[in-house]
Order: sequence, then C-alpha cells, then structure tokens
Amino acid sequence: MTKLVDNIPEGPLVDKWTKYKADAKLVNPANRRNIDVIVVGTGLAGGAAAASLGEMGFNVKSFCFQDSPRRAHSIAAQGGINAAKNYQNDGDSTYRLFYDTIKGGDYRSREANVYRLAEVSTNIIDQCVAQGVPFAREYGGLLDNRSFGGVQVQRTFYAKGQTGQQLLIGAYQALSRQISKGTVTMYNRHEMMDVVVIDGKARGIIARNLITGKIERHSAHAVVLASGGYGNVFFLSTNAMGSNCTAAWKSYKKGAYFANPCFVQIHPTCIPVTGDHQSKLTLMSESLRNDGRIWVPKKKEDAEAIARGEKTGLDIAEEDRDYYLERRYPAFGNLVPRDVASRAAKERCDAGYGVNKTGQAVFLDFSDAINRLGKDAVEARYGNLFQMYEKITDENPYEMPMKIYPAIHYTMGGIWVDYNLQTTIPGLFATGEANFSDHGANRLGASALMQGLADGYFVAPYTVSNYLADDIRTGKISTDHPEFEKAEKTVDDKLDYFINNNGSKSVDYFHRKLGKIIWENCGMARNKEDLEKAIKEVDSLRDEFWKEVKVPGTKDGLNQELEKAGRVADFIELGALMCYDALSREESCGGHFREEYQTPEGEAVRNDKEFAFVSAWEFKGEKKVPELHKEDLKYENIELKQRSYK
Repeated sequence: MTKLVDNIPEGPLVDKWTKYKADAKLVNPANRRNIDVIVVGTGLAGGAAAASLGEMGFNVKSFCFQDSPRRAHSIAAQGGINAAKNYQNDGDSTYRLFYDTIKGGDYRSREANVYRLAEVSTNIIDQCVAQGVPFAREYGGLLDNRSFGGVQVQRTFYAKGQTGQQLLIGAYQALSRQISKGTVTMYNRHEMMDVVVIDGKARGIIARNLITGKIERHSAHAVVLASGGYGNVFFLSTNAMGSNCTAAWKSYKKGAYFANPCFVQIHPTCIPVTGDHQSKLTLMSESLRNDGRIWVPKKKEDAEAIARGEKTGLDIAEEDRDYYLERRYPAFGNLVPRDVASRAAKERCDAGYGVNKTGQAVFLDFSDAINRLGKDAVEARYGNLFQMYEKITDENPYEMPMKIYPAIHYTMGGIWVDYNLQTTIPGLFATGEANFSDHGANRLGASALMQGLADGYFVAPYTVSNYLADDIRTGKISTDHPEFEKAEKTVDDKLDYFINNNGSKSVDYFHRKLGKIIWENCGMARNKEDLEKAIKEVDSLRDEFWKEVKVPGTKDGLNQELEKAGRVADFIELGALMCYDALSREESCGGHFREEYQTPEGEAVRNDKEFAFVSAWEFKGEKKVPELHKEDLKYENIELKQRSYK
C-alpha cells in the first residue's frame, strides 16, 4: 500500500512555490539530451508541457489520438481564462483569486496547489500575449476582461467565444517549433493503451497506431499524463466524442490512486437534449451569463403552453417572469457558480416550469442587454456563440430567448497527485484535467484553461526536471524489458478478445446504457439508495458487455469501433468507482449533491468535521471493491464556512 504524501514545501503559503523553485534539483543542459520524457495528450496542459520540456532540451515524445495536436479538446473552450492581473482596478489580487477558487470548490481542494495556480496565473497571460494570442482589448489597448460565475471582479481574459482555440494555437506553435528543432517527436493518431512500470517507476507506455493498428513500445525516464477528463462516462456530455478516460484508468490499474471521481461538473448553460437520437451536447459559454438573464414563467400554465408550442418567451409579460437566480442569490445573481446555477435550473424544471417539450429547459434572455447596449455591441461580444446557437436550434437568439439546461461538462476528479503533480507511481505525472488537484468539488468558469497552461508552462517543467535529476546516470530505458513484453501482451490479448467475441450488441448500446445509469443515479443529485442500485446495475452491465459486445472489422488498420470498445470498457469500470466514491461521501459539496444532506431551501450541506479530505482510491483487483485512502485537507489561511452567494 502506498502512503499518501503531499510533499508540500514548509513555510508560509505565499513563499512555498518560490522556495520550491529555489530548492529544486537541476539537470545540466548537457545531460538533458540523454533523458526521455513521454507526454500523453496535446491539449493546453500537454502541448505546453511538451513544448516547455523540449525547449529545456529533454527528448520529448508527444502522443495524441487526434490527427493533429490542434484537434485536442481544449480547442472547444469558449469563454475565457482567469488571471489576477487586476486590469479593471476592481480589487482583484492573487489572494482574491486563490480565495474564490477555494470557496468555489466548496473547500475541497488543497490550499498550496491553488495558491500556486493563482500565483502563476499572471505569467500565463504574458506568455500568451507574447505568442500572439488575440485577446480582446479595450479602446485604449489594454486587454479586456469580463466576469465569470462565483466572483465579483472581472478577471477573465477572452478572445470572443474562441478562447480555447486561440490559446491552443499558441501552445501548438510553441510545440511545432520544438518538433522542427528535433527536441519533440510527435506521434499523431497514437493512443496510449497502458503504462509500463519497472521497479516501481513509470518507464514508458504501450501505444497503438490507430491507422495501422500496430502495437508499439515507447520508453522514457518519466511519463506525463495530460489526457483530459472523463465526462464522456455519461455518454451525453459537452466533451468531444473521442475524449476518454483510458490513459488515466490504465494508470489507476497500475497503481496510481484515483481521487474524488464523483466530483463532476454540470454546466448550467448547454443546449437542451432533444431526444434519444443525440450522441453529444453543445455548450453555450458561461460568458453569456454576463449579459443574459435566466428566467422561467412564474405561472405553470404559461410554461406548459410554451412547452406545447402555443406560446413563446416573448408572450410572457415582464411581471410574469421569474428571474430565479436574481431572486435567490441577489449578491451574485446570474453569476453564481456553475453547480449552484445548475441545481437551481433543475429545481425549477422539476417543479414543472421547464419551457420545452421535455420540460428540461430554462430561458437565457438577452433582450435587456440588447436594449441597453444595442445589438451591435452584443454581437461584438457574443456573435459567434449566437451564430452557433441559431445553426443548432434554428432560432434567432437576438429575437427569441435562448433555451438552456445543465449538462455534464468537466471533471474535477482525476488521478491523485502531490505538490509535484506526481502520482503514487514515481515518475508518472498528471497535469490539467487529468489530475484532481486544483478545483475541489466545483470548478469556477475560465479556470480550466488557467490550470492547463499553469501546469504545462510553469509547474511541470520544474517538478519533472526535479525528479529527473536522479536519472542522469540511468541510461536509455530498454523496451526489451519483460514489463514491456507483459504490458504489450495484455493490450494485444484484449484487442483479440474484442475482435473475436461474437456478441450481438454494439459498443454504443453499452455506452448509452451506462450513461443513463450514471446520469440518473450519480448526476446532478445522488442518494444512498440510487447509488447502491447503480453499483449493481453497472456490475451487471459490465458482465453483459464482455459477453455481448460486437466489434466488426479487424485489429490491423483503422477500426474506430475497436477504439471505442476499449474506451467504453474503461468507462464502465470508472462508472462503478464514481458511485462508490459518491456513496462514501455522506455530505453535499459543490457538484456532489447528496439529497439527504441539504437545507430546507435546497442548498448543499457540507460536513467538514468528517469529510474535509481528498478521497484517493486504490485498485485492488478486477471486480474487487477498491480501497479508500484519505488525504486530510488543512486550511491554515482560509476559514472554513458554508458557501453563500446570496
């Protein structure tokens, strides 16, 4: 059993990262060219880490399953990236960003990691501007800012509704420069299938070439996971269709603890589900809540008439509209955190005030903003988002209120890491959404991009280098080692099983079924009875999957059904772990809402006395109950108290 050691430096919070960097072991530039590092994933965290480590002179192997690093899911982020620059002179500071992030995560994140994130946030903006990222600017030339949920300052930098795309282009050009210089070798259309552990250390991966089907061995002195989150366990999510948990899950099964898997984020502003035909959902940026007002009719008969198509939102008089977020949370209004806004929308819809055929939609209305600012100003801020909404729904949001509803978006849980971003497997690091470290039980909007770039550009280069200082005499890691052979055989045997199993049901059949189980029992609301039922249903689904899954084609060459089969097999196992985690955490906090623990007004009730810890789960074997380890969270700089946005 591995003991959890957070490795947080001693001393005052504000000095920890400075002290760490001053004390970190270094690798001589002449020695770096003899050390190999694998980076899995090319989003903001992975692209930035590979580019930075390559620039330092390490030999980097970068892997992505997409046809180009530019197609990583980071490209889909819309609204912005946080940083405590205080350009608006409205009281922001490093401490304020730190405090808002801890509070927004409902006091379930690690103080030292979050303060470091806030501290380096300002460097990120300078880095990106130097790369040519076209952030929006005010008339005088300063970078513009807007607000996001859970804060009372304007600290979000943005590039229209394409912030993720523009930031990824910046990271991609930095990565491309290193590829051109020869410090980074790029492996497009390669999927990590397993991690190789030799003498207790991560020493490489097994990857599959998705074009040829060839299984490959790749060795390194350290492996960095930047493979994103696991939101697609729900089948319907805002994630790209290819986003999966396999890299993280294989690491978990090799000894890396999985932390807080039940902490998933429901985003309040997504285009509602229209039927069983859908395979994914579309996010409408949280930035829309700056100027859009969320409401439902006050009268149930009006909501029912709108759902039947007999009325529209325009037919409801102002005095008959319930701006429920402004009513319930006057201090923050429409800019409450995502978990609070999502639950409030669910409550109104469950009470019968939903405004579409399924009864699961509320209005996001820009009429006030258009009257106040003018259509041209609104279009300048949100034009591409409005265009996207109209193309999908065939409704003009300049004339009709948008319809939105919460959907799965981000995962705060992930591989457990210490202050170094190192997992419980020495030499295996996890960055960005792949780890658990910074967001607690709920991520504030515009903080995912911040964490990805902070980890990739400013944290991992120090911590990975510090680890590698002990490897300068190790020499090349041979891929002929028995552990590589064993891992490759395990991968190959599983692929053979999928191809040769003469089942009767498609991979999507099982994925959709899993998604429904997890959404209904471990989604926006959870309770003991439903979670216990879900664990049994997932176990039954897993048995059915291995008996009945049908994968057409061969394993040699391109076979996307085969790719999906392996990913869904991992999702099924992860779904069970999520339910175990949610069942064990007998409190409500952030995105984890246990129905047994709420106030009469429907607000979350935390239990700091018993649950102020990180849940870190250890794999104990196939079909065995995982073991729970606890990392106690110490709050020395912030007072623990119930969140209030009223």
